[in-house]
Amino acid sequence: GVNQSCSGTDKVNTIINCHLATGRIGKPGTGPFSVTGQPNAMGGREVGGLANMLAAHMEIENPEHRGRVQRFWSAPAIAKKPGLKAVEMFQAVADGRIRALWIMATNPVDSMPDADAVEAAIKACPFVVVSDVLAMTDTVRHAHVRLPAAAWGEKDGSVTNSERRISRQ
Repeated sequence: GVNQSCSGTDKVNTIINCHLATGRIGKPGTGPFSVTGQPNAMGGREVGGLANMLAAHMEIENPEHRGRVQRFWSAPAIAKKPGLKAVEMFQAVADGRIRALWIMATNPVDSMPDADAVEAAIKACPFVVVSDVLAMTDTVRHAHVRLPAAAWGEKDGSVTNSERRISRQ
């Protein structure tokens, strides 16, 4: 996707500016879709799959939001500070602050900005687990442990697409 490069933010800003220049923001049925680089990225954000955001786009640093999610999930505790975003996480791996990774259903050696640095970090990481449907990807090559994963037709659940439509899988 357009985000999957070092100039991804500039590309997204250009798309949004084109919509602004043509008057396509704020009117029903117009405007850009969610611009993401991975299938079901919106669904992942909605359920709390990011290290820096709670489910339903609630803020980790907001005590009321944390309390609401904690009660809903019946969780004993929720971190008060956001975790590392993907780029920050791979920098922490490169710096030796993270010494184990479990990479699931993604290929960061191909999809992350500055892929060479990401690959070097993964190579240097003392313990890497990769779960993927593909037996060999640029990321799987560096795994100490390889685990199978279910493909879209082998699992049950929901997917949120770019137009935010939720469908059963």
